[in-house]
Amino acid sequence: MSRFPKLLVSGLALALIVSGPAFAGKLGLGTPATPEEVAGWDIDIRPDGEGLPAGKGTVAEGEVIFTEQCAVCHGDFGEGAGRWPVLAGGRETLASHNPVKTIGSYWPYLSTVYDYIYRAMPYGNAQSLSPDETYAIVAYLLYLNDVVTDEEFELSNENFTTVRLPNEDGFIDDERPDTKVAGGEAPCMSDCKAEVKITKRARIIDVTPEDDSDTAGVNVD
Repeated sequence: MSRFPKLLVSGLALALIVSGPAFAGKLGLGTPATPEEVAGWDIDIRPDGEGLPAGKGTVAEGEVIFTEQCAVCHGDFGEGAGRWPVLAGGRETLASHNPVKTIGSYWPYLSTVYDYIYRAMPYGNAQSLSPDETYAIVAYLLYLNDVVTDEEFELSNENFTTVRLPNEDGFIDDERPDTKVAGGEAPCMSDCKAEVKITKRARIIDVTPEDDSDTAGVNVD
């Protein structure tokens, strides 16, 4: 028999002897996080404004920062560059066959905009923006989406929760299994539709399975 398994067992036994008291309770690994270390991770922002850092920034200031830090991917006016996400526009498109989901047309809460930018942007250099820079970029995005119309508008932690995005009412709390489906009807739990039929064509996304009689895409009922 190889001597390595015996060495491994002996090494484990020695480790248990040396660190015996630690195994009686906690593992004895690492050190408690300091308040400063916790604060470095605790950067999430809630819709009610909880977690917002002190700071402020204007639309005009945000335009300059956005042009330098964001436009290469998202375009100068949030229109999207190449295949990068579109950030502005898309109003009244959510019910169409080609919805454009942007901050102004789809997102429910401004806190998500601030949180995502501060946490993950700019791409490749995440968390390099100061709170003031982030407030300014968010203010500029509000301007691009016609939520505010004054170039001198200043967004801050003090007025942040007064700003409402257009599609906030388009979302409901999901309290499954009791959440009702679209139209207000309770979800079917028994004797439901046995057969799914193709009723409409999805002209843009072209996802309908093809056969001899139908080569277009569809939505299903």
